[in-house]
Amino acid sequence: RNLPINFKKDKEIVLTAVNQNGYALQYADEIFRKDKEVVLETVKRDGYAIKFADKIFKKDKAIVLLAVKEYGSALEHAEDSFRKDKEIVLEAVKSEGFSLKHADESLKKDKEVVLEAVKVEGEALIYADESLKKDKEVVLAAVKQDGNAFPYAHENLKKDKEVILISLKNYSNAL
Repeated sequence: RNLPINFKKDKEIVLTAVNQNGYALQYADEIFRKDKEVVLETVKRDGYAIKFADKIFKKDKAIVLLAVKEYGSALEHAEDSFRKDKEIVLEAVKSEGFSLKHADESLKKDKEVVLEAVKVEGEALIYADESLKKDKEVVLAAVKQDGNAFPYAHENLKKDKEVILISLKNYSNAL
């Protein structure tokens, strides 16, 4: 952002900058936000930087997939249709469980997707559909990862001794 304008139009300088910090893409000349090579290099290292890319790349499945693999919550900046794409969402939650927040409601009901999310970040259970908060396998996976997920379980599972014990083992202040 502090460079003279002529350097913001130099591809070598822009590539060097985004390789150091993906956020640099927001300060690059607009032509580079539309340059596939620059955008690819950027999101490989900083998935969040898809936010600064031209909208055409937010519709490009290959680029969105790279972005969410690096930073799950990049899903927030992708075209809405990708929030319903199970392949994209699975990669996002494997990278960052809390990216479940940005998934379509239909995938928040998908046991495979939710299990992947809570295995990475137990508290991602907060974004799961209510039906999966009643699912003992899902809740156990969540509290195994982080006992702090316990409050997001369905009331019936909060009375389950196995769930309580595992939650306590993974969060000593659960009482």
